[in-house]
Amino acid sequence: MADEVVLLDFWPSPFGMRVRIALAEKGIDYEPREEDLSNKSPLLLKMNPVHKQIPVLIHKGRPVCESLIIVQYIDEVWNQKAPLLPSVPYHRAHARFWADYVDKKIYSTGKLVWGTSGEIQEAAKKELIECFKLLENELGDKTYFGGESLGVVDVALIPFYSWFYALETCGNLCMVKECPRLVAWAKRCMQRESVSKSLPDQYKMYDFLLELRKKFEIHS
Repeated sequence: MADEVVLLDFWPSPFGMRVRIALAEKGIDYEPREEDLSNKSPLLLKMNPVHKQIPVLIHKGRPVCESLIIVQYIDEVWNQKAPLLPSVPYHRAHARFWADYVDKKIYSTGKLVWGTSGEIQEAAKKELIECFKLLENELGDKTYFGGESLGVVDVALIPFYSWFYALETCGNLCMVKECPRLVAWAKRCMQRESVSKSLPDQYKMYDFLLELRKKFEIHS
């Protein structure tokens, strides 16, 4: 099946991690192709001419772009195993709402925590913790956001666990103290092979993000 499923990816991308997790949950064999985002391949430019971004899932020669759209596509096409979206329309809409919330809030706000300093960083820290606490409230006492099984909200959010060390170090915060239930949830997710093998080491991610910060000449 690998010859018909190709993933254009970049290892530190939380959006690429989402797709890796979804493919692993479904047991889909695929060909990973690592992109150099400073020198994008002709294939990436051809398959995603609008945004020119990863991840791109190529299935039978046809591209699917944008991570959450890809995850939902995977769930619909390979629907015999490990459903990521609920079957009940209301529950499915509810899950999509929270996945969209993660999409709109966590990356942009978290980036300001590890990538800036001073008042901008402090405001971002406050907003990020508020976002995480709101997500904690949605999680409640459930094992996963999807209930007893991993769902689309879990897949959307768990890649940012790889940022936790960078967020704590750069932002001078303690995730366990601020959001204990979210950290416990993340550790449960990491017990799944589909997640642990899809996320990079937090220290490796921290080094990458520091280099990125220096590259854009953002100094603390």
